[in-house]
Amino acid sequence: MPIQEDFYAFAALSLDPEELRLSVKKSHGIDWDPGSVGELLARQVVFVGIYDGHGGSAVSQFLRQELHGLFESVDPNAIPELFAWIKELGGYFKRFRGGALAPWIQHSDNLPPMCLEARSTQTFFEVDRHLSSDPIAQNCGATASVVLLHALDAPAAPFFSSDQVALTVAHCGDTRVLLCSTDGGKVVPMTENHHADARVESTRLRRMMGSSLITDSYGESRWMGALANTRGLGDLQYKKFGVTPEPGVRTKLLKGGEWAYMVLVSDGVSSTISDDEVVDLARDAPDPKTAANRILSYVEELGGDDNMTAIVIPLAGWGKIKGPDKTKDLRDYRRKQAVGSERQRRM
Repeated sequence: MPIQEDFYAFAALSLDPEELRLSVKKSHGIDWDPGSVGELLARQVVFVGIYDGHGGSAVSQFLRQELHGLFESVDPNAIPELFAWIKELGGYFKRFRGGALAPWIQHSDNLPPMCLEARSTQTFFEVDRHLSSDPIAQNCGATASVVLLHALDAPAAPFFSSDQVALTVAHCGDTRVLLCSTDGGKVVPMTENHHADARVESTRLRRMMGSSLITDSYGESRWMGALANTRGLGDLQYKKFGVTPEPGVRTKLLKGGEWAYMVLVSDGVSSTISDDEVVDLARDAPDPKTAANRILSYVEELGGDDNMTAIVIPLAGWGKIKGPDKTKDLRDYRRKQAVGSERQRRM
């Protein structure tokens, strides 16, 4: 592609151990003791983000540069002011009640501690508030998936060798986060595409906005006739019509060697190949970089012509997948079918 609109970021965050403790308790019922690993290590969280821009790269570049810093620095005391700004967006947000931010929208001396779901939601909304003064962000945007990995072992161990890791995924749009099990290489999606015709999104939008779903000549559904994704960052001119930065947040406790790796991909990958193909392509790779390159090379062989990004994150079960590669025959067939095709000639 002549214009690169995909970006990604890695960072080590320092977060309040009490917030992490409460998040682990809320999501997994585990009484994790920050004191068992000491103050410094208890605060550490690995951050990985993948950002797929559209209409320009301004928003996705902003996310690459700023999102991890915002995630670390947001303050729950600022939520009342943020909520007032959200209401000023009008339209859809006139009836917005705060979602995961609801406990903090009123000033109080007894605010409850934050959790990672609330922190993720505040951060994504803060991105739009920061972008609201940028005229370019009125007409371009980005989808995003953020992975947070918090190792729970005592003594402390890196996330890729830890027996217990708390995983949190905050997601808007159609970037994908996929877990690969060591049990047969089964794939577990940690994200759900926020397309206008998806059940959850269509219900949300019709309840608040009526119907503005238009199907184009290619059979693709577009909200307001323009956007494939109904959750995302930027695209500020569409916010009052129900396009929200409010992320879907999912959590999972990763135990021992049950999981081999996690893959993050932009829709330049997921629109061409299946989730099963993505995780199978990474099997038996000597290292994560080689695994990611295999995914991208396969999409290119099939003639993929969108920006494409793949990130492979090793977990404790790296290299220990049992069972056959389920999609090998399919991939071989698709490669043969692509040879000489119009799509491949454009490569």
